[in-house]
Amino acid sequence: MTQRNSAKKELVYKRIDSCKEVVTADPNRLHYHIMPPVGLLNDPNGFVFFKGKYHVFYQWNPFETKHGIKYWGHYISDDLVHWETAPIALAPDQWFDKDGCYSGSAVVKNDKLYVFYTGNVKDESNNRESYQCMAISENGITFVKKGPVIHVPEGYTAHFRDPKVFCKNGLWYMVIGAQTSKGEGEVVLYSSSDLENWDFLGPLAGSNKNGLHDFGYMWECPDLFELGNRDILIISPQGLKPEGYKYNNIYQAGYFSGKVEYTHVTYDHGTFTELDRGFDFYAPQTAIDHTGRRLLFGWMGNAEEGESSHPTTNHHWIHALTLPRQLKWRHGRLFQYPAEELKLLRKNEMTFNEVNLSEQETKLPGLNGNVFELNISIKEWKATSFSVVVGKNNKISYNQPTNTFSFQRKSFNGDNLESRHCLLKELKSIRVFKDTSSIEIFVNEGEEVFSSRVFDEISTNDGRIYFFVNGMVTADIQKWDLNQVCK
Repeated sequence: MTQRNSAKKELVYKRIDSCKEVVTADPNRLHYHIMPPVGLLNDPNGFVFFKGKYHVFYQWNPFETKHGIKYWGHYISDDLVHWETAPIALAPDQWFDKDGCYSGSAVVKNDKLYVFYTGNVKDESNNRESYQCMAISENGITFVKKGPVIHVPEGYTAHFRDPKVFCKNGLWYMVIGAQTSKGEGEVVLYSSSDLENWDFLGPLAGSNKNGLHDFGYMWECPDLFELGNRDILIISPQGLKPEGYKYNNIYQAGYFSGKVEYTHVTYDHGTFTELDRGFDFYAPQTAIDHTGRRLLFGWMGNAEEGESSHPTTNHHWIHALTLPRQLKWRHGRLFQYPAEELKLLRKNEMTFNEVNLSEQETKLPGLNGNVFELNISIKEWKATSFSVVVGKNNKISYNQPTNTFSFQRKSFNGDNLESRHCLLKELKSIRVFKDTSSIEIFVNEGEEVFSSRVFDEISTNDGRIYFFVNGMVTADIQKWDLNQVCK
């Protein structure tokens, strides 16, 4: 086992070394986001605070910029900002995970780190089997695989994956994303007293339960937690059709809120709300840290949606994680805030107080850049529309008569422009994090969020930031350059 494990990992390290110059030469490499050293990154996994440090694992195909066999990559941080690469955590080297160590989670018990993941297995005819597996670490670096702890129960297909484990009232629980034999998405619930022996409690929620109808053929990456006296269930459903401004990406990520009854396994919940309105957000995962905050990372990407057109593939890498965000329950919904520690990145502050933006293009002196944080606080509104243009093609705008907030970017595979939208009663503030080829927009202090990859032509991108207003808007504007902490 040890020799096979070591050989698999050694191939990855050779791949990293052989591609290092090409990868690091890419002008689209990010400055302060988690990204792969080479290859394809997707779901955040095993997000946890363990022995004084934050650990984030991620789905990783190091050998190509396509989805294929998956490892668990690993980063560690003291402060959610400065991340160090750790050795590969899990490699697909056993009979129960030979075709991929798929997504999962991590918990701490008796000063040890327990990770749970889906072992993916395919036969010669490409038929799939899946196993929920466990591995244990005493130091958070090296892991000993214990093998499968859960097999697919009767009534479900092999699309049974992404275990998320948590503790409540002294008992361990696990939610798993599933597809029923009827082709319906579900989240199922298990319980355990020791993390090793698990009891199947039944379906918790699904695409044809509690008022839903045909709401997806597969529910991935479930995450169940309590916040603001509400039980929040995050899921990533596949198979939703667009409805106006909703569900416009190929796959979605969002949440229900309500109340779980664990004894009888029921979940009385409301409607589904998307977590992010941008082009690139999927498979989020949360964790509680030592301060009691509920933090979230998401995958800043989406499977099967224009991946072959990403310019970074020419440099042997693709995708990144979002910034870490804190979740709060406010006004009957989830709000998302950039983690407070991100202020450590700031330098070269610029402040413009009570700027009057009126019926013309406005560019403030010195306000430009490609890696920055920008805060706009609306003090007075006498306008029908307001826009901020970042770089050559990225436009953030609000139209008051239609109560529509929008983000526009250039398509990866052509010169056409494409947009995402949401309804917003009023615009109070915009907070923008730009990082070479990514942008994350927090509207009204996290009421809405837009996360997207953006690729301006480097030769024509002067880093300009300017404003358009129909009418007049008075605003306080702050801008910081942000330090490079990732390579």
